[in-house]
Amino acid sequence: MLDLRRFALSVALISALTSGCLYAQTLPDAPSSVKTRASLQGHVIDTNGAPVAGAYVTLVNAKGANDRVIHAGDDGTFLFSDLTPATVRLTVTASGMETFVSPEIHLDPGGAETVPEIILPIAPFNTDVSVVATQEQVAQAQLDAALHQRALGVLPNFYSSYIWDAAPLNFRQKTRLAFRSTTDPAEFVVVGFVAGVEQARNSFKDYGQGAQGYGKRFGAAYADVVVSRFFGSAVFPSIFRQDPRYFYLGSGSVAKRAGYAMSTAVIQKGNSGHFQPAYSRILGSVVAGAISNLYRPDANRGAGLIFRNVGIGIGGHAVVSLVREFVLRKVTSGIPDYEQGKPVAESTAPKAAPAP
Repeated sequence: MLDLRRFALSVALISALTSGCLYAQTLPDAPSSVKTRASLQGHVIDTNGAPVAGAYVTLVNAKGANDRVIHAGDDGTFLFSDLTPATVRLTVTASGMETFVSPEIHLDPGGAETVPEIILPIAPFNTDVSVVATQEQVAQAQLDAALHQRALGVLPNFYSSYIWDAAPLNFRQKTRLAFRSTTDPAEFVVVGFVAGVEQARNSFKDYGQGAQGYGKRFGAAYADVVVSRFFGSAVFPSIFRQDPRYFYLGSGSVAKRAGYAMSTAVIQKGNSGHFQPAYSRILGSVVAGAISNLYRPDANRGAGLIFRNVGIGIGGHAVVSLVREFVLRKVTSGIPDYEQGKPVAESTAPKAAPAP
């Protein structure tokens, strides 16, 4: 973990890079006019009237390409929100059921369309095969897209998810995300800047000056980043089945969004979709602080370094989450228009739930 001074310098660097793009913008996102967007909802049942939970509902655009895919809820209902007005079709599939294809549906600006009840008969034996993506495949596609997200076209914004109900990542995917973020060229630039400022201020003076002193400071700062990222965002999240990403809220009042953002310093989403105490992140800070005692100068070692790392980790995450909620989406490229965070109808402050 970076110590307090290096953390403050990193935040200042991010603020300097983003300030030019934020001129004349207000703090909350300017929501799209509800009059220009549309929504589409429906209900999927079987021939006995029972809901078909988890049915795959695909929105197909006028060109015949799959635009968005969601799962029907436990009660069989589904909702596509924040749609661009257009002519679309729905394709509904479920294991053991016949595939349903709707007639054309015209979405008007500001319209809230409800399709007639969709009834899926049981498929005749061995005559209808539905090919659907697994949860791992969905998560992989979402991760691949996230790895193209860059603030100002330069700074990686890989850990921000603008899909509220994104599929959970497995260990391999969490490790890939940690490796990709710590080996990004922008990370080396930030670490190099921090090491340079430490050198100028003679922080960790036992490292000395000159090229040798700078190299030691650079190596220690980069080690802090790598250890913290891999333990706090890959190893422990896999053990506790938690998600290391920040899930963008994007709707509600400024106070509500700010409260949510800061709360993610001590809670995080589990693979179940419920928020839990942030065991993974806090333990990652503890381990990173303990390991840093192996390479920091003797004068800076001790239990105090561990507790300080935990405190800085919690406070730093709260600040970075505020930036993610109110700033980064405005200046990040590679985000599809339909990734708007939590749907307005569902936007409530998260409540911590016990870990499974």
